[in-house]
Amino acid sequence: MAAESMLLRYTEGEGTADLDAYRRAGGYEAARHALTTLAPESVIDIVEQSGLRGKGGAGFPTGRKWKFIPKGAPVKYVVVNGDEAEPCTFKDHLLLERAPHLLVEGIIIASYAVGAQRAYVYVRREGYSGRERLEAAVAAAEAAGFLGERIFGSDASLRVVVHTGAGAYIAGEETALLESLEGRRAMPRARPPFPAIAGLYGKPTVINNVETLCHVPAVIRLGPEAYAALGPPALFSVSGQVRRPGVYELPLGTRMRALIEAAGGLRPGRRFKAAFPGGSSSAILTEAHLDVPMDYEPLKQAGSMLGSASLIVMDDSACMVRTVARAVAFYKEESCGKCTPCREGTYWLSQVFSRILGGWGRLEDLELLAHVSRGMKGGTCFCLLGDSVPPALDASLQHFRHEYEHHIRTGRCDVEERAGVGVGVA
Repeated sequence: MAAESMLLRYTEGEGTADLDAYRRAGGYEAARHALTTLAPESVIDIVEQSGLRGKGGAGFPTGRKWKFIPKGAPVKYVVVNGDEAEPCTFKDHLLLERAPHLLVEGIIIASYAVGAQRAYVYVRREGYSGRERLEAAVAAAEAAGFLGERIFGSDASLRVVVHTGAGAYIAGEETALLESLEGRRAMPRARPPFPAIAGLYGKPTVINNVETLCHVPAVIRLGPEAYAALGPPALFSVSGQVRRPGVYELPLGTRMRALIEAAGGLRPGRRFKAAFPGGSSSAILTEAHLDVPMDYEPLKQAGSMLGSASLIVMDDSACMVRTVARAVAFYKEESCGKCTPCREGTYWLSQVFSRILGGWGRLEDLELLAHVSRGMKGGTCFCLLGDSVPPALDASLQHFRHEYEHHIRTGRCDVEERAGVGVGVA
C-alpha cells in the first residue's frame, strides 16, 4: 500500500458510507478549504500541478481537462462516469459502496473549480448497493448543508443527481454516456465538438471517472507537491489466478511483479504466464515484462497500456486461445453496432475462434485473425471499442502462436490438459 493511503483508508472495515464516520476521518474539510479560501482557478492549478490523471482508461491530465471548460459559459456540468464496465475492473465499485462521501466531496471541489451548479453521477445498473449508498450520501450531504445553496457559506451552489445506467459497456465511453443521460440509446457521438465545448444538453461538460474525483480531496488537503511525492498513489484492481484478488493502493510505477506479490502471489505450484495490465482491452504482457512499472509511459513503451489499472493475471494453466476468445466474445456482445469495423470485426473474429476451439480450425485462420484485427485499428470507429479488441489478439498471436497452432493441428488444448484443468476443446 502507498506510504499514506489516500483512498482505501476510507474503505476499511465498513468504510465511511455514514456521514459521521466520514467527517471523523476528516471528510469535507478539503472541500471547505477549497470553497472558502481558494479561487476556482487556483483549485485547477493545484490539481494540474499534482499530476493527477484520469483513472478511467485514457489517463488524460485532470487539471488540463478542467481548463478546457470556457470560463464565461452560463451553464456548465460535471458528469461522473461510474459505469465501470471493463472486465475485471472493480475499484470504482468499492469506492461507491464503502466511501461514497469521498466521491461527493470530490464532485463539490470539481464543480466549484469549473463553475458548475449541477453534477450527474452515472452509475451502472448492476451496482445496486453502490448506487443506493451514493444516493444516501448525497441526501445526507444536502441535509448537512454540504450540497445545495451557498455551500460552507460561500457563493457556490451545487445539486448532485444520481442516474442509473442501463448496463451497456459502451456507456463507459464518455459521449455514449452523455447520450444515455439525455435519454437516448448509448451510442458514441462524432467529435468534434468535444464535451468540454458541447457536452450534456449541448453545454460545456467535464467528465471524470469515480476514482479520479476521489483523489481530488487528497490533492487539496496535501498540496500538489506532497501528493505527487506519494507516487502519486493509484488503485489497482487485481484479479485472475492470484491468491488474494482485490483492490490495492500502490504508487504509480510499482512493478507488475510487486503488485502480484501484494495480491498474495500465484497459486501454489504455478508459474506466471501472462497478464492484461490494463483490463481486457490492453495488450497481453509476458514473463519478460514482470518488472515493467505499472505506469502510463512504461507500459506504452512495453506495447501495452495502463488503461483502467486492472491487472488480470494468468498462470501456466491458462489457455491463451480460450482467454482471447472470451474477450472477443465480450466485445462482440457489447458492440453498439454503429461502426462497421467493430460490428463486423467482432462478429467474424468470434466465428473464427469458434472454429478453432471447436476443432475445425485451419492454419490460414491465423492470418485471417490478423487481417480482421488490422481492419479494426487506427481510428476506424467512432469510439475505442473497436480498438479494444486488437491489442490482446495481436499480442497472443505474437507470444503464443504455438498454442493456436496446436489447437488447429490436434483439435485439443495441451496447456489445459497438462495443467489438469480441462480436457478436449469444448
